[in-house]
Amino acid sequence: MNTLFKSYDLAGTPLANRVVMAPMTRARALNDIADEHTVLYYAQRASAGLIISEGIPISREGCGYLFNPGLYTDEQAQAWRPVTDAVHAKGGRIFAQLWHVGRVSHVSLQPDNGAPVSSVASVAAHSNAYAWVAKGKPGPVQASIPRALSTAEVPRIIADFVSAARRAIDAGFDGIELHGANGYLFEQFLNGALNIRQDAYGGSIANRQRLLLETLDALAAEIGSVRVGVRLSPFGRLFDMHPYAEETDTWLSLASALNDRDLAYVHLSDQLTLGAEAIPQGFAIRFRQAYQGTLIAAGGFNRELADAALEAGDLDLIAFGRPFIANPDLVERMQNGWPIAEGDRTTFYGIDGSPTQGYTDYRAYRATVAN
Repeated sequence: MNTLFKSYDLAGTPLANRVVMAPMTRARALNDIADEHTVLYYAQRASAGLIISEGIPISREGCGYLFNPGLYTDEQAQAWRPVTDAVHAKGGRIFAQLWHVGRVSHVSLQPDNGAPVSSVASVAAHSNAYAWVAKGKPGPVQASIPRALSTAEVPRIIADFVSAARRAIDAGFDGIELHGANGYLFEQFLNGALNIRQDAYGGSIANRQRLLLETLDALAAEIGSVRVGVRLSPFGRLFDMHPYAEETDTWLSLASALNDRDLAYVHLSDQLTLGAEAIPQGFAIRFRQAYQGTLIAAGGFNRELADAALEAGDLDLIAFGRPFIANPDLVERMQNGWPIAEGDRTTFYGIDGSPTQGYTDYRAYRATVAN
């Protein structure tokens, strides 16, 4: 079985293979601007059929982690252009993952040290942002108590996503992925245990889905639906998300709503490899029945599991995350049966020490063998 290495037409964007580099926060950008190390990092991994960038904040308010390159200023957008050019020069494709963390933030990251925003004014217990522990000292810190967004503020949030999407396309990205997963802003609205709002954005399943769907529709109107994907984590428990009544119905009805939209793809994230619960047995099949478009999944795949899922028709593309950190040539390694290197977890995040250590200093297999 070699389906993983066959080409794929992603809503008119040709992909060289069906390997996707999953979005991974690396917290490596000083001043929240992509630099020459960012360029090299993504260029080294451009043999993936599709790269989905690290989470890119759409506003200062949307930031929950230091040193993430954003897309809310013209300077940031211009800094992404060398990245997209480098990926395209190597035959790759790249989508920008647009991100608002909602309540998973800290006042030291917010404009005027204000409270983060969320669906409701409920803190994410036992959840850390990566912020200023003290002046000039970054580190993990308990997320601050948020304030609930007013109904009147919702259009502003949507407009921030639209502005970031326009900047992404102008910077050369092939499309965008809306980050609707892992306990961040959209899931804070989707989750029925958390979202107890009494307006049009809370209560019923349809109301809790409204922010996500309105944002997707606005993005489609701005840049075209075939350049818009969305990432979801059904039954996600990260950042103090809890089970709730009608949870299965919430996700399956959302799958149907997404099926009615001509999106580039839906990307499912199984949180088992992140230390949370796995998606319940049998749910993925039901989601696939409700959503007939291009489907990506991430979560513990290797070549054999990926090929099996593709051959069965369960998925169209397979996303790999952590293996891409230490294996910039992951596609070639899997295709040729070469060893898969393990990354140094102590250098996964942050910019302590050398800016290249654990980031761009991992070597391709051929180069390693040559020495």
